[in-house]
This record gives sequence, structure tokens and C-alpha cells, in this order.
Amino acid sequence: MLSGNREAMAKLTLPDLEKILAATLTGMTVEESNAQMKTWIAEARDPRWKRPYTELTYLPMIEVLKYLRANGYKTYIVTGGGQDFTRIYSEQVIGSAAETTFGYDKNGRPQLMKDPKLLLLDDKGGKPEGIHLMIGRRPYAAFGNTAGDQQMLEYTKAGDGERLAMLVLHDDAKREYAYGPAAGLPDTKVGAFSQTLFNEAKANGWIVISMKNDWKQIFTFDK
Repeated sequence: MLSGNREAMAKLTLPDLEKILAATLTGMTVEESNAQMKTWIAEARDPRWKRPYTELTYLPMIEVLKYLRANGYKTYIVTGGGQDFTRIYSEQVIGSAAETTFGYDKNGRPQLMKDPKLLLLDDKGGKPEGIHLMIGRRPYAAFGNTAGDQQMLEYTKAGDGERLAMLVLHDDAKREYAYGPAAGLPDTKVGAFSQTLFNEAKANGWIVISMKNDWKQIFTFDK
């Protein structure tokens, strides 16, 4: 990973990645961790668009969030990514999280240390578990884009009354990316949108949005 060898990184297993994360993101105070993440967010640029990652948000999703909030709904970002990391640039976040330990520094000041032990893996079944842990309510609407969101959408739709479940299909390689393997799209092994997920969505009335056909504009900087 330090060498930037993407081909080698693609072969890393989930346990490999967990060990790397434990070695690099724990053993420090939450303040030290936040400072590192803030620096990275401020300096890092996406290699394709040459822009800060905070600019690579989807305009239609921003519009949906604003619409829901304007009509009295509370919204949360539910991500498999790190909760502390996502909170650097977003609010009301439910994400994967490591445990922390309360203690005192050498001057007797109270502090929290990040431990190399996973508290919540906010992916697949962990997403509805995290939602219950953090907010204690079943969502009325949920939006996803990979098989990791399947259980969250199932949990949402199982509630009483009207519930909305939507999936974004990344099928626009020109303006963004295209991956499946659903609908004959490339199987990237990263952001997997399986045919099984696609079939379940169609069978259960989940709305599948084609990024290519349904979104006139993807990023705010698109012309």
C-alpha cells in the first residue's frame, strides 16, 4: 500500500485490510486521529478528476437530502467506511467504528484512545444493526448502490406503512464508473452490484436508478 501498487492491493483479503487499518488507525487519541484525517481530506486529490474527494458527491443525492430535510425528515449517512473519518466532512453519520478506551494522559487530562478492536462493521447485516444502535428507529426510506446495502433496504421495506427503497446502478463509465455484474456490467470485485441484488430489487418493488439514463448531471462541477 505504501508503494501505491494498486494491482497488489486488489489482491489483499479483508483480514489483510483489517490488520492494516488496525496498525495505522489505532493506538492514538481520537484528537490525533481526527487531525490526521482532516489533513488528508484537505490535501488529497482524486487521481481521475484531480479534485478534492469532498467535491465528488452526487448532485442528485444532495438534492434528495435537501428535499427530505425540507419536508421534516431526519437524514443519516450510513456507510461501510469509517465513522470517525466520514464525520470529518459530514454530519449524522453511522459507519464502521473501532472501540475506544477512556484514560488519562501524562498530565492527567482525560482522553479517549482508539483501540485495534472493531466495535461495528457497518456493512450488510451490520447496517440495520448500526441504525438500531445509533438511532433506534426503522427508516422510512433507504438508498444504496451495492450488495452491502441489501439488508438495510430489506429492513426498511419490512416496516409498517409506506416505505421507500432505492438503488443507484453505476452504469456510466464515461461520466463516472460502470460496475455490476448485474445487467451485464463489468464485475470489478469492489463495488459489487450483483444480479441477485438486481433481481431482488425488481421482485420487491425497489426502485433501481440508472446513473446513465436517469441522471442529467452527476457531479456539481459537471457541465
